[in-house]
Amino acid sequence: MKICLVGPPLSGKTVLFAALTGMAPAEAAAHGAEPVAVVKVPDDRVDRLAEIYKPKKKIQATIEFSELAGVAAGDGRKTGFSEQFLGKLRTVDALLLVVRAFGDPAVPHPRESVDPVRDLRDAETEFLLSDLAVIEKRFDRLEKEIAAKKSDRDVRELAVLKTCRAHLEAERPLRLLEFKPDEELLIRGYRFLTQKPLIVAVNLDEEDIRREGEVLAPFAGWAEQANTAVIGLSARIEMELRELPNAELKAFLADYGITRPAREKLIAATYRLMGLLSFFTVGQDEVKAWTIRDGTKALAAAGEIHSDIERGFIRAEVVPFSEFIAAGSMAECRTRGTLRLEGKEYQVQDGDIINFRFAV
Repeated sequence: MKICLVGPPLSGKTVLFAALTGMAPAEAAAHGAEPVAVVKVPDDRVDRLAEIYKPKKKIQATIEFSELAGVAAGDGRKTGFSEQFLGKLRTVDALLLVVRAFGDPAVPHPRESVDPVRDLRDAETEFLLSDLAVIEKRFDRLEKEIAAKKSDRDVRELAVLKTCRAHLEAERPLRLLEFKPDEELLIRGYRFLTQKPLIVAVNLDEEDIRREGEVLAPFAGWAEQANTAVIGLSARIEMELRELPNAELKAFLADYGITRPAREKLIAATYRLMGLLSFFTVGQDEVKAWTIRDGTKALAAAGEIHSDIERGFIRAEVVPFSEFIAAGSMAECRTRGTLRLEGKEYQVQDGDIINFRFAV
């Protein structure tokens, strides 16, 4: 899973990227304009299973964070999102848009005033225009192909693109549209930016953290949209959190009224927006979390581990994490009847511990 941090210059993207990944700002800068880091997904369930099995390896789910830098301030563009920049965004799974809500005389805003709602609108407008440009380019070609040799697939694709174009021209992102499975397949290759899950990180002044709800009120319209989340944070505070020993962390969080670090909130929002869940495989050699989409069936989940397991699938031995913890062992789960045998059509649930029986 790949998430890219974007936003106007001097919005705090690099500091937030460093806070999320543990990479120092100077280290991120050394990676050039596009630093990338893989971050382990915090999950207490993995830790608990590792305590029980004491495996040789504990493998958490991961998220790849990247950052794309905008243009230098003062070049006349609103956000600095070039076509090359937008093209790179199409390759990621979700967008993390950082907008600035903090004031700092030492770091003047490129637009000469701090207005995070304006910056969000500007960025969304560029994403909309970019998607419209992609549609228009394909639209003309499709119409010519249909006129020359009518294809049912081309006709259906054109119909979906017409719906997308009308929605975008109404200044509404495609993430608000619900597509049928066959329609989704027809447009998947376009990788529309406004169809990607959007997390808006509002980078607050440190003193505004305690009144986050009030400061985020102007973003209520976005927060209520489908496939969109709005999160308030202070990138500077998040950097401090990464540097604190665990013994001081709780007191620091309590002092600012922060329930949990932004990294955890952002990852949770990403899982929710993308419809992701985790299942686990356990043993003496390895305890591992696997990330799949909600609705994935046992056969496809087996394929996430290895194609041989999918090909030779027989049954899945399944027990929910909570039932396993309550029983204390797989043997006790069998005694209680909470360890079930499921077939290939079983829909995997979040927290399932699964052992796949297979033969090849």
